[in-house]
Amino acid sequence: MAAEFRANSPIRTNHAGPIRFILSHIARHPITAVLLVAGAFSNAFLAGVVPGALGSAFDAVLLMNDRTASLVLNSVLVIVLSQSLRSLLQFLRNFAAEIFAQRFERDIRDELYSSLLGKSMSYHDMQPVGETMARVTNDVREMNFMMNPGVNLITGANMFLIMPALYAPGIHPHLVAVPMFFIVTHILVQIYFILKLHPIASEVRSSFGSMNARLAESLDGLEVVKGAAQEEGEINAFNSLADRVRDRFIQQGEFEARYLSVFLFGITVVAALVHSAALYRSGAIVEGQVIAFLGLINLFQFPVFISLFTSSRIASGYASAVRILNVIKARTQLDQNEAGHSAAIRGAICFENVSFGYADEKILSEISFQALPGQTVAIVGQTGSGKSTLSKLVNRIYDVDDGRVMVDGVDVRDWNLQSLRSQISIIEQDVFLFGRSVAENIAFGHDDLNMKRIIESAKAAQAHEFVSAFPSGYETIIGQRGQTLSGGQRQRLALARAFQTDPRVLILDDSTSAIDSATEDKIQRAIWSAARGRTTLLITHRLSQIRWADHIIVLRNGRVVAQGAHEDLLRSSQSYRRIFDRYAEPDADARSVPGG
Repeated sequence: MAAEFRANSPIRTNHAGPIRFILSHIARHPITAVLLVAGAFSNAFLAGVVPGALGSAFDAVLLMNDRTASLVLNSVLVIVLSQSLRSLLQFLRNFAAEIFAQRFERDIRDELYSSLLGKSMSYHDMQPVGETMARVTNDVREMNFMMNPGVNLITGANMFLIMPALYAPGIHPHLVAVPMFFIVTHILVQIYFILKLHPIASEVRSSFGSMNARLAESLDGLEVVKGAAQEEGEINAFNSLADRVRDRFIQQGEFEARYLSVFLFGITVVAALVHSAALYRSGAIVEGQVIAFLGLINLFQFPVFISLFTSSRIASGYASAVRILNVIKARTQLDQNEAGHSAAIRGAICFENVSFGYADEKILSEISFQALPGQTVAIVGQTGSGKSTLSKLVNRIYDVDDGRVMVDGVDVRDWNLQSLRSQISIIEQDVFLFGRSVAENIAFGHDDLNMKRIIESAKAAQAHEFVSAFPSGYETIIGQRGQTLSGGQRQRLALARAFQTDPRVLILDDSTSAIDSATEDKIQRAIWSAARGRTTLLITHRLSQIRWADHIIVLRNGRVVAQGAHEDLLRSSQSYRRIFDRYAEPDADARSVPGG
């Protein structure tokens, strides 16, 4: 299976199917699994001691002789000691089951998160964030509940299920018939119940994921919702999805209400009473044995009533396992290419007849140009001409459909992905910052927080002044996605982050669009300083930046229509002149060129 990136996770399980996936995770914790089964068996075995002891006490009372008191006392001691031991073992079993379930959840969450990190952007582009979050959080949690109380209780229930069949022959061989009847019919009911419940549980999980996706999307676009006064419409849409979730849960409840094992248990109790009474009348068994046998039959009550709950938990957990496995097994279009080319990048970039599109929509067609090491190349064009898409092909965020993108003469698909990306830094117009401290955001990509290096990068990006003005300075926590900062502040922190990595290739995707004119000249000089000695692809509408580029690429409708130096293009390219005239600023000529 192709994977863009494989996180350093020790979790390797069987993905051949949901059952094998679950069993392979169970096999990772064999000791706790054995303790769970052993505890369940001992619990049921010791519970089966009570009916026999009660039957012996009943016979002793009926005899009313000198040994009655001692026989009754012996029965009481057997019950007290066996149930005390049973309580202790039950505690250890439940303790092991909870540890087992938590480790089970942790492992699945680790494996799923590592898998999501390894998926290509083309995969994530098509996945609603809320749906993904539902699988990472709620579906993984459902698998925890599947193990405990689900598997824990169903294991215990199955042990209670077999105990009457084990103990009954000790009373009379014929008495095994009724327990075996119930065991067989109960298992058939369980198989039918789970098979019918699985698609309903799958609908429950799917409807919850859809509701969660809509909620995440609405919250992410809350400013747009409020700006368009669409709160009422969004509430109605969400309520409709919430109603669907409710209806699926009701459908599941209606099916569970028709649980046949409850009816079977009643039939079994009557059959046991009739059978034991017949044997008693024939003199095959005595009164105490009738009491003991009916007590054993009563052990079926636990698996009957607990299996309704555990079957639902297991069906939901299995449905969640299918959804999680679908994510893990989803093929991506990129691979990490760990055995690929790995070297220090010099910075030569070459596009050879490159074509690329999203799904059926063609974005770039037959793009060809070169950027020499240390050269600054400006990429200009109207909105929607494919400028940003072009920049994402250099570090393999996406792979080309046709042609080649070469770095230092090597096709980027032949590079080791980590080696390639670690030496290329991209600053996009829509800057993403984490909800962490300023220092952590600037140092992202480094394992340590070197404050001297962080401050130097901030100064180079013209960010030190406003960061120092914060009450907590570099320890100030940035709000989610950096929304507590202005656009210019976010972009300057992104520049500082790029300076930290000292990339050999720097891609600036309209990264000064949100910076005011008073700050622009300072940042242009910072960019000019950062661009020295490294290849820079500059996507911008700022003519004061375009002018000092070594080479300019003009895109129109996904094609290169002109390329060359600024003065040459003004003379030879009508498309470039139109762009120049459209974005020309009154003071553009007055701006100084960096270094001038």
